[in-house]
Amino acid sequence: MPTLHAPTLLDFATRLFTAVGVPEGDASVVAGNLVGANLRGHDSHGVLRIPQYVDFLRKGDYQIGVELEVERESPGVVVVDGGWGLGQVQAHRLLDLVIPKARLLGLAAGSGRNFGHIGRLGEYAERAAEEGLILIATVNNNGAGQRVAPPGGMEPRLGTNPLCMAVPTETNPVVLDFGTSVAAEGKVRVHYFNDKKPVPEGWLLDAQGRPTTDPSVLYEPPLGSILPMGGTQAYKGFGLGLVLDMLSGGLSGGKSSHPNAAGSKGNNVVFIALDPERFAGLDALVGESSGLAHFVRSTPRAEGVAAILLPGDPERMMLEYRSVEGIPLEEGHWARLTDLAGTLGVDVPAIHAAEPARDPSKVE
Repeated sequence: MPTLHAPTLLDFATRLFTAVGVPEGDASVVAGNLVGANLRGHDSHGVLRIPQYVDFLRKGDYQIGVELEVERESPGVVVVDGGWGLGQVQAHRLLDLVIPKARLLGLAAGSGRNFGHIGRLGEYAERAAEEGLILIATVNNNGAGQRVAPPGGMEPRLGTNPLCMAVPTETNPVVLDFGTSVAAEGKVRVHYFNDKKPVPEGWLLDAQGRPTTDPSVLYEPPLGSILPMGGTQAYKGFGLGLVLDMLSGGLSGGKSSHPNAAGSKGNNVVFIALDPERFAGLDALVGESSGLAHFVRSTPRAEGVAAILLPGDPERMMLEYRSVEGIPLEEGHWARLTDLAGTLGVDVPAIHAAEPARDPSKVE
């Protein structure tokens, strides 16, 4: 399995983007987000997305060098149009507008439409938490990318609409970041582009509503769907995804899921930032969040359990591990990147073979 250390992969990713005309600063932002996802074990939002992004850029679906257009603004709210610029660049620009408003008022929100895919939401929440703020974030696919069928349904109607929140503590923030489906679409994509490796049971339904482990059902007609989060109570995950879709489309001026939607290419975004200093005070929040975190971590453990983990812990553990051992890439994903590099005239870095990275969160 090809393995690269993060600085090498970051440089390679940046050069792939600059080769298609992306300014180096913007290329670094996007590459940093993707490699950062790989470092944290979220390969579904990592460098496997580069060929997809480059294809959008070449076709003109994504625009290079566009500014963020402010459409409406008040002291506590800003609404922007991303002009189908690179999503990570535009999302950080939106956060740049929201954070000062939250500092001023204690609570502020921003929404944006027509963003390219913005990648791992946890990056934005972590940035806010580092500044002592709370961020609540969600996106949809502008009404496209319908992957999730309602409970009892045979056709998908919603995207995998994620929810992300981060809360500061005395040490590391608690970072909740999950899709409202049982698995992110990108995780299925990982399997599909890895020689259609079967997904775990309980992820997918085929076009007839039957359980399947074949990732092709999301990409090759007749199309199937991803199950909503919640298992036997999937209406909870589906209901949450439904409301988030409504908010992402309706608050941004973009689209929620609708009939005959075009292919998925990016996101509508909603960011809500809170400054705890304007509530009971940052010290009060951090005291309570840290106390609760400690209380939960001190839970007596079942046999064979090394540690009680909180949201964000597995990502930090994988970050520590892969920062030293390197980032492993599936053969199929690496082949797509090297093929792309060949067409762009970009030098391919040397790799070394390694065993698949273990999950450090499961090691005693």
